[in-house]
Amino acid sequence: MEVDCEPNEITDEPFEGSDFQDFEGTDVKDMRLEAEAVVNDVIFAVGNMYVSKILPCAEDVAYINVKIKEGNRYCLELTDTGLRVVGHAFDQVDESLNFQYHETIYSLLDSLSPAYRQAFGNALLLKLEALQRETQS
Repeated sequence: MEVDCEPNEITDEPFEGSDFQDFEGTDVKDMRLEAEAVVNDVIFAVGNMYVSKILPCAEDVAYINVKIKEGNRYCLELTDTGLRVVGHAFDQVDESLNFQYHETIYSLLDSLSPAYRQAFGNALLLKLEALQRETQS
């Protein structure tokens, strides 16, 4: 077998002059991917939810539009700090709003929507009942 280098020549050192040298030991996140995961986690318990295609996403921020079951619309900001409401309409960032950050989407939606709380509780109950049936079989 032909190889470009011998195994003992391989090191964990970053390549000198490499563009990736500055990223060694860091966790580079793509907030758009994080936002997509958030949406997929709770879409069943809200009226509508998607990552904004209008507001810019970056490594450190993404925006999610959500319509809760009660009909209210919000624009959410997702950062390393957490999630917070930044607008009362889709794709709207209102700098004058000062909502607190929530560590999870569950906490944020729980604070905004009693119908979310109900839908989440019902889904959890159905999963527990299915698990119980499975263990009894």
